[in-house]
Amino acid sequence: MKKVLKIVGIILLLFIAILIAIPFVLESKIDTIVQNYADENLNAELTFDDISLSLISSFPKAEVSVDNLKIVNRAPFEGETLATAKSLSFEMGIMQLLKVTEEPLEINEIIANELLLVLKTSKTGAVNYDIVKESDTESTPVETETSSGFSFDIDNYELNNSAFTYIDDTSNIAFYLTEINHKGTGIFSGGKSELDTNTEANVTFAMDSTEYLSNNSIKLDALIDLDLDQQKYTFKENKGYINALPLEFDGFVQLVEAGQQIDITFKNPEASFKDFLAIIPKAYAKDIENVSTTGNFTVNGIIKGLVSEETIPTLDINLNSSNASFKFPDLPKSVRNISIDASIKNTTGNVDDTFVNINKLNFQIDEDIFKSEASIKNLTKNMLVVAKLDGVLNLANITKAYPVELENELSGILKANVSTSFDMDAIETNAYQRIKNVGSVSLSNFVFSSDDILNPIQINKADLTFKPGTVSLNNFDAQTGKSDFTATGTINNLLGFMLSDKNLEGNFNLNSNIFALSDFMSEDTTTTETSNKTNENTPAAESLKIPAFLDCTITANAKTVIYDNLNLKNVKGQLIIKDQTASLKNMTTDIFNGQLGISGNVSTKSAKPSFDMKLGMQNFDISQSFKDLEMLKALAPIAKVLQGKLNSTIDISGFLDESFSPDLATMSGSALAEILTDKVDTSNSPLLTSLDSKLDFIDFSKLDLKDIKTNLSFENGSVSVKPFTINYKDIPIEVSGSHSFANTMNYSAVLQVPAKYLGSEVNRLIGKINDNEVNNLTVPITAHIGGTFASPNIQTDLTSGVSSLTKQLIEIEKQKLIGQGKDKINDLLGGILGGNSTTKTDSTKTTVVDSTKQTNQDKVKEGVSNILGGLLGGKKKTDTKKEADSTKN
Repeated sequence: MKKVLKIVGIILLLFIAILIAIPFVLESKIDTIVQNYADENLNAELTFDDISLSLISSFPKAEVSVDNLKIVNRAPFEGETLATAKSLSFEMGIMQLLKVTEEPLEINEIIANELLLVLKTSKTGAVNYDIVKESDTESTPVETETSSGFSFDIDNYELNNSAFTYIDDTSNIAFYLTEINHKGTGIFSGGKSELDTNTEANVTFAMDSTEYLSNNSIKLDALIDLDLDQQKYTFKENKGYINALPLEFDGFVQLVEAGQQIDITFKNPEASFKDFLAIIPKAYAKDIENVSTTGNFTVNGIIKGLVSEETIPTLDINLNSSNASFKFPDLPKSVRNISIDASIKNTTGNVDDTFVNINKLNFQIDEDIFKSEASIKNLTKNMLVVAKLDGVLNLANITKAYPVELENELSGILKANVSTSFDMDAIETNAYQRIKNVGSVSLSNFVFSSDDILNPIQINKADLTFKPGTVSLNNFDAQTGKSDFTATGTINNLLGFMLSDKNLEGNFNLNSNIFALSDFMSEDTTTTETSNKTNENTPAAESLKIPAFLDCTITANAKTVIYDNLNLKNVKGQLIIKDQTASLKNMTTDIFNGQLGISGNVSTKSAKPSFDMKLGMQNFDISQSFKDLEMLKALAPIAKVLQGKLNSTIDISGFLDESFSPDLATMSGSALAEILTDKVDTSNSPLLTSLDSKLDFIDFSKLDLKDIKTNLSFENGSVSVKPFTINYKDIPIEVSGSHSFANTMNYSAVLQVPAKYLGSEVNRLIGKINDNEVNNLTVPITAHIGGTFASPNIQTDLTSGVSSLTKQLIEIEKQKLIGQGKDKINDLLGGILGGNSTTKTDSTKTTVVDSTKQTNQDKVKEGVSNILGGLLGGKKKTDTKKEADSTKN
């Protein structure tokens, strides 16, 4: 006995050792079989992380597991993933592993975890699942040297936590199954057998961008007779669920050469109105088991015919309910007198002949009765719709009768009596003659709020009249925050906007007493401490956008428009909105005790909003406008000290920041300004105070600024000022230069100062000389202005100029005192002049005059001017107009 046990023990140990060793020997063989099959038969890339083989845990069968399987398409779906699986396991007999490579493996069980399958049909008709290679020969032998692969003799299979997607761009259909858990048991190898299946999933079905099923829960327990010889599958003892709606069905599906022959009937077994509520997605049908209902609901249907490339089965599906009601236990209102009569039919098998009739869909809440009916034909091509709505609905009662969770509470009374008839192609192509809308809709005391707007919008009254081709907005009276507005107008394609992806087209007249732009802006909750820092690698905060769906013209008339700290009065003009661009035409407003005209556009189509404007300012109050407008303050900071009126035209373009204000650093353009003022307030101007201290002979508060005109140009944060002249008494002052928006200055002011203003010593000497030409001498004094407007740095050549002038006058006086008189002065000046001729220039011509023919006064004038020019400006005598004019003086 011991000997027998010893032999049995040795055999067992040997057998276990073989079971342990076989996987290491055969894993490479399995890997080769799978990869060879893919390379030889699939027009796609198949990859996996690992293939493992187990003989012990599944004994007496072998289990092969594949981890992270992935199939990626080649052209024309290059790089797109067809299928992935976290794991696939196959169970087979151990002897299958000992077959030669050319013989197929027989698989008995398959389990897939997290299988994701995506099937696509492109607009050209190409499909991504056609990945099996075509045979090189017309007929393929039953057995070849490379006929490696698999055969299936499955008695159990599972699909766990998986998903399936089907997208058909040719018919604009999308079908999604998610959270799929499916299993089946049965024998597939016999001629006739039985398959017991259990399925749970969520289904979404959309066609032409409309979701007919939206993440609805489905369940199916099906016992199926399998006739593999006839390829016929008969359903018996079957029960399915759409959400909580039970459906019983029977019939069969048979595979035929042309496609699939289907003959299935179904109905709901209980015929209670609660079954209808069960169709509604669970997210919107809470506590459905506690709802009290009355009335009946029946759904039944027949699907019969051939599914092929040309045909679908005929359809006869009906939904009916009468005298029904429901009330949720925790809600105060009930919905009563519910009547439903709807059907889906197809009598020809041609998919284009499918139609939906909603003969009746009526209900009542309190005393409000709402009725509707519709007919929809030609579902798959140019869909034809005929519908009618008639009734009254208190919107506040919706949440009081049905436990729907809305982001914002509804209120208001909706009244509608509208008939419509249209086809989808007419909506897509704006063929208004084929869109027939007749009737009216009104809305009163409606309050709308959203996270996208700062304040709720209360629509006091809105009346619309529907006519073929257009919708007339007869009255629209609303308010939000401190803003109020009324509007009238026409809407060209309301159905295109509601049912398709068309823009909202129309023309409107808008009137308002107070229109505060801040009431229509959303609060920026993304602002951080670093939001004002510039970083090219960090995306900018999302800025306000002009809605892309608007394509309309608005003629506006507002008594007061509040923008930031500005109050714009009597705003009138036209606003054209299209393609995320707002164009302003003939916009006028009263502001700063003057008038402002605006034309141009603002665009939010790009990542950063941009603007291009022309501004016309008339009779602006200078001190107020340059104090409150950041743009004007940046263009001419010094202007805030002026008191009076301003006329200006400005061409300006650039970008807007997150608050929709001009980004000064990006502005460019030009300006022409005319100043109408006679008063300067120097008390708050460090610049004028500094100039006062440098040039004590000028009182800047008494500058003559009447009719001053100046030209500005600005770009890249810098403003350039073309030369312009202002006057103080008999002193002309020419100003030119530039400054940055950061207020750094680089200006020069050239003053033509009569010698009499240059001190008592100069005046005493001029009096002694007693010569008219000397008495009229002017000295150019240049003030170089740098630094900032708050902290200016001013340098002048006044001291050196006065010193040089004094020395020359002393020399002239000296020569006169020693008895030489004017002749001596002329000699002195002539010697300084040098040469035998001089160029004399006026505004019209240039002539050469012999120096001997000049008068003594000419020589005095010319000589002194030349002396001063050389001493103060370091310049030689030239033939320019400026120096000729100086000589003439």
